[in-house]
Amino acid sequence: MKYLGFLLLGILTCTISFSQEENKEIETGNNFYRRQQYDKAETEYRKVLESSPGNRIVKFNLANALIKQNKTADADKLLTELSTKENTTDIRPKATYNQGVLLTQQKKLEESIEAYKETLRIDPNDKEARENLQKALLELKKKTPPKKEDDKKKKKDQQKQPPKPKISPKEAQQQLKLLEQKEKEVQQRLQKNSSKTGNAQPKDW
Repeated sequence: MKYLGFLLLGILTCTISFSQEENKEIETGNNFYRRQQYDKAETEYRKVLESSPGNRIVKFNLANALIKQNKTADADKLLTELSTKENTTDIRPKATYNQGVLLTQQKKLEESIEAYKETLRIDPNDKEARENLQKALLELKKKTPPKKEDDKKKKKDQQKQPPKPKISPKEAQQQLKLLEQKEKEVQQRLQKNSSKTGNAQPKDW
C-alpha cells in the first residue's frame, strides 16, 4: 500500500530564545535537514541535547531526522515522550500527528488512527490530522471487508444447512413406495368389502 498522502510535519524553527551556540547548532541542523542530509542534521541536534536535554524543539526535529533515516524505534521513543510527558499544546499535537504518520508507514493502521484522533482531541482544527484520519480509516476498510464478507457467507451457509431434509432421497422413495402399497391394500380391501355387501338391501329407517 502507498502512503503518499500522509505527510510528515516538517522541522520546527526556534521560537524560544536559547543560547547563541544552541541557536547556531539548531539552525545548522535545520539546514542539513532541508538539504536532506539527515545524518548530519541528527549529529547537530544531538549536540544541542547534550547541553540542553529538555529542548522540545530539538527533540521533535531529531525525531523527524531519525524517521527520514528509517530509525523508527528511536524516533518513536522521542515522539512518545513529547506526546505524553509534555503538557504544552504547541509541540504535543505535532508529536502525536507525526506518530500517526510513522505508524501508518509501518502499516499499523489501527494505532495510527488512534494517534490522529488524539491529535484532534488536542487541536480540533488540525486539518492535516483530520484528512489523514479519514485516509487511514479508508485504508483500514479496504483491508477488513473480505474477512467480514467471508464471515457473512459462513453464517448464511450455516443458516441454510439446518433446513436441509434429514431423509435421504433413497429413504424418501422407499417411504413413497410403502405408502403406495398401503393405498393399494386399502383399495383392495374396500373392493372386497363392496363385493360382499353388494347384494345387501338398504335398511329402512
